Amino acid sequence: MNTTEQVEKILADTNLSTELQNIAHKVLHGERITFDEGVYLYEHAELGYLGVLANFIREKKHGDKTYFNRNFHLEPTNLCVYDCKFCSYSRLIKQKEEGWALTMEQMLDIVKKYDGEPVTEVHIVGGVLPQYDVAFYSALFTAIKQHRPDLHVKALTPVEYHYIFKKAKIDYATGMRLMKEAGLESIPGGGAEIFHPEVREQIAKDKCTGQQWLDIHEEWHKLGMRSNATMLYGHIEKYWHRVDHMEKLRELQDRTGGFQTFIPLKFRNQHNQMSNVPESSVIEDLRNYAIARIYMDNFDHIKAYWAMISRETAQLSLNYGVDDIDGTLDDTTKIYSMAGAEEQTPAMSTKELVNLIKQVGRKAIERDTLYNVVTDFENVVFEEEKKPQYYKLPVVN
Repeated sequence: MNTTEQVEKILADTNLSTELQNIAHKVLHGERITFDEGVYLYEHAELGYLGVLANFIREKKHGDKTYFNRNFHLEPTNLCVYDCKFCSYSRLIKQKEEGWALTMEQMLDIVKKYDGEPVTEVHIVGGVLPQYDVAFYSALFTAIKQHRPDLHVKALTPVEYHYIFKKAKIDYATGMRLMKEAGLESIPGGGAEIFHPEVREQIAKDKCTGQQWLDIHEEWHKLGMRSNATMLYGHIEKYWHRVDHMEKLRELQDRTGGFQTFIPLKFRNQHNQMSNVPESSVIEDLRNYAIARIYMDNFDHIKAYWAMISRETAQLSLNYGVDDIDGTLDDTTKIYSMAGAEEQTPAMSTKELVNLIKQVGRKAIERDTLYNVVTDFENVVFEEEKKPQYYKLPVVN
């Protein structure tokens, strides 16, 4: 039974509520669901129903293709002026003995470590410190591009940009233009959390507002550039907060078309100030991916970070709307492991990642940051590979 027939079978189910039948009808005919229908899905839709609809959309857009990229993370610091309650990664400046703050030279040394390696992207994100300002990041981006022009620089979130632009007394439009001129090529999706102030003020009141996050991405899109978007779910938010968050992203995407990928991020409760909040179940994770795929009709891609949710859940997600499982192929990020993710050393070779995808009947496609195909692995036979190398981050004493 193909995906269309599966949706038609749902429509023929007389036991299904009128609301769920109407939503399935809209999905089958490529129509947008409403805010209220999004909330209804969270409150009433079962996993099997959601999986059928989300997989229908996923295969309509991408068939069996599942994307990953070869990237590495550069995390300048885990020290931060902000105090987000959910964050297990950052340390306040007064806790600097528990953290690191890299110099420009140290950062460039990490980049140079990958000379000759087939990586296509450096992903730069970390804490917020005064010394990492507009001039610093401009110089860093320029130095990376001068050293390796083919390496795509995906760097910093609106949390960092809002801080450094305010410090430099420049507006968002000017700041993003300066970043582009320095070598920035795209923006990751972090820092979005939950946009609604009712939640945001409780979990991340110090940093940029939801509207400021959206405004910075909009200025970046106006320059003809691309970015991603995230949503931190499974903590104190209600279902309607999630839909409100996705609605704001969907509205901005209608205006600019600049977003590539939507990435739901599972709240992890270890080693942070919200350890009393229980984590969502795998069932809820899969429901959330599926609803995101159904709701975010103008986003091309839905991504799951295998390093955050486990390899097995990432495999399952490929049948619930997800078509991208990222590509952290070595242990260069501490953001997930410090929050209690299953993957404490998130290293996977290309062969392992391709096999992970193929095991669930999907086609593995290595992409670059902008989703151009680098390698279609359908008929690739692997030779013996080197195991990923590990880079130990220096710690400030």
